[in-house]
Amino acid sequence: MKFKADEIASVIQKEIETYRGQIETSEVGRVLEVGDGIARVYGLSGAMAGEMVEFPNGVRGQVFNLEENSVGVIILGDHLSIAEGDEVRTTGALLSVPVGPAMIGRVVDPLGNPLDGKGPVLATETRPLETIAPGIAGRQPVKEPLQTGIKAVDAMTPIGRGQRELIIGDRKTGKTAVAIDAILNQKGTGVICVYVACGQRASSVASVVEVLRKHGAMEYTIVVSSPASDPAPLQYIAPYSGASMAEYFMYRGQHTLVVYDDLTRQAQAYRQLSLLVRRPPGREAYPGDVFYCHSRLLERSAKLSNELGGGSMTALPIIETLEGEVSAYIPTNVISITDGQIYLEPNLFFAGIRPAINVGISVSRVGGNAQTKAMKKVAGGLRLDLASFRELEAFAQLGTELDKATQGRLDRGYRMVELLKQPQYEPLHFADQVVSIYAGTKGYFDTIPVNLVLEAEKELLRFMREQKTELRDAITNSKALDDASEASLKQALLDFLAKWAETHKTVAK
Repeated sequence: MKFKADEIASVIQKEIETYRGQIETSEVGRVLEVGDGIARVYGLSGAMAGEMVEFPNGVRGQVFNLEENSVGVIILGDHLSIAEGDEVRTTGALLSVPVGPAMIGRVVDPLGNPLDGKGPVLATETRPLETIAPGIAGRQPVKEPLQTGIKAVDAMTPIGRGQRELIIGDRKTGKTAVAIDAILNQKGTGVICVYVACGQRASSVASVVEVLRKHGAMEYTIVVSSPASDPAPLQYIAPYSGASMAEYFMYRGQHTLVVYDDLTRQAQAYRQLSLLVRRPPGREAYPGDVFYCHSRLLERSAKLSNELGGGSMTALPIIETLEGEVSAYIPTNVISITDGQIYLEPNLFFAGIRPAINVGISVSRVGGNAQTKAMKKVAGGLRLDLASFRELEAFAQLGTELDKATQGRLDRGYRMVELLKQPQYEPLHFADQVVSIYAGTKGYFDTIPVNLVLEAEKELLRFMREQKTELRDAITNSKALDDASEASLKQALLDFLAKWAETHKTVAK
């Protein structure tokens, strides 16, 4: 093989021409003490808050506390491999995570490292963990519905694209199930979903991933997992990491849904870190800025203005209460930041009413703005009807004689409660919800025994899909229930009732 001297000369000449003398500088400090995911470092006098630092074994850390003579660093990895006296280098960069389409369908840790055994994540872009939320001028009002597929939510506490709706309740009341149903219902809508599991059992996260995979939802979902076995620093940054991954798509004009499951665990991890770096404790031993910890995260959810591309990021933060104590510190903080809450009650859950949504306490501050015209029309008085039914039910328990009209309202109330029940991981199409709620509120189920209401609803929806396809498609496409559609729906319901009576005549006898 011969060398071509002129080629080598031209390359060297080009290198000399484009050479720019650059000195790479990085401050070097030394670890004073290390333990519990925290390191105190001496000698990083120029370090910035939130800056990324590197330990000798490749473990990364984030500057957390700036003190007079030292810097408190949270260690994002194995703190046992770091010893006193180790060198620490500043990087001059903020902590960033990989983002982009390559992340979709993957299960990653809060730093973007894969956990699903499918090889490295081939993301070409990164995004800072913390970014400033869009201001008022950069947003537009929440008006576009985000269907969750859950009748009780879409009818009474509707969620819009860009909204932050809190899911709150005791442990084991179905909070995660509501959020997962919302993710499953985004299939085919173009919404990218991010599920952040923070402080959960690793087995719970694995079962959630399996459900998403089984229903084909991993095709548009990113799972960020920081299980209970992870050190507190990773649990603390997990929600910010998920928000950054969703923001990438939002600023490209796409719609995203982020589930933070759950922020109670993140607050506890933050409390642990703050107490270890000796920040003064406040109420319930949380640091004074725990409100800001959640507000700067949730404010990043928005419906962007058309100038910024019109993308959206909807947040479903989850908070766990103890014994229904909604007035505790973290629950009240997050309630005041969000645009409404879905409150799940253990008593309803154990009574078999699932999803166990307490209609009285649950609210959406966006309200009817985030509903389609058809849903607004059929579900308008549903909340009040259910509230008056609960009062009547309590009154009827006294054993007093009831007049016919009151008894009729009670009977319809029982049927509506049955109708709002829904099996797990079976989100309903918008048109099916409209038909179902219309039939219930207009009394078409009044002649059907309470224990057969759910069976009748299934039959009705099958009947609509198979024999009234045009009507169902008309409701789906127009998203409204005009006079002609309503008349057709009434006739369809009468046809169905006649058919139902015919098939159940033998049972009735």
